[in-house]
Amino acid sequence: MAKTIVITGASDGIGASAAKQLSDKGDEVIVVGRSAEKTKAVAGSIGAQFHVADFADLSEVRGLASTLKAAHPRIDVLANNAGGMFGQPARTVDGFEKTFQVNHLAPFLLTNLLLDTLISSRAAVVNTSSIGARLFGDIDIDDLNNEKNPSPHKSYGDSKLENILFTRELDRRFSDRGLTSVAFHPGNVATNFASDTTSPMRFVYATPLRRLAMIGPDKGARTLVWLAQGTAGEDWQSGEFYIKHKVRKTNKQAYDADLARRLWEVSAEMVGVPA
Repeated sequence: MAKTIVITGASDGIGASAAKQLSDKGDEVIVVGRSAEKTKAVAGSIGAQFHVADFADLSEVRGLASTLKAAHPRIDVLANNAGGMFGQPARTVDGFEKTFQVNHLAPFLLTNLLLDTLISSRAAVVNTSSIGARLFGDIDIDDLNNEKNPSPHKSYGDSKLENILFTRELDRRFSDRGLTSVAFHPGNVATNFASDTTSPMRFVYATPLRRLAMIGPDKGARTLVWLAQGTAGEDWQSGEFYIKHKVRKTNKQAYDADLARRLWEVSAEMVGVPA
């Protein structure tokens, strides 16, 4: 049965590849991206609807949620895929550290604003995380903007860990109402990741040798496509973190239920939604 699937961060990379693969399989895909030109091009290539929103501006996230609710009374899958690693810590127009906002607060807000639709649709929320959660994540709930120890690596690792904590708390709060959630690592995908940062990782992603050590976006999208087309409880387990279709261990903080609850509450206060 065809599904209605919203994919953020779908103007390029694994989001664009997943949109094409899912569309080819017969699903109705709604493409969301930051660049109007690129997002329109991706949507046009597969005959999909598209919406434009910059997650560095929460007013645009709120506008996106309103548009999606009006246009799509049923959403079977929300794929929170937008994000990245950004340069030296900078504040958004909303006053939050950019990586924290784009990678965590914005998808947290979007999901919360769509909750009624997602619950009534018995939807799945698929969050693109990373092994960076385990490698670099170390969350201080009293310093979510990373003012004490600012670095691109830590901000990125924390945000990817926050994606997993969000996944687990979504499952705890709403699985009994039919809403499921899952996080995954797509693999080391050859993209322009970290290109505008001072992180040494930018050299890994920029070298021509990346093609030997990394996978392409089409392969990187496979887990997202598998999760989007699958069914929680049958093909995958809600609340878990996946790598290559298997549940994997990640940062020990990801299993701290109290931290997940507190992160939800603090995030809700930051973006102005009920906790």
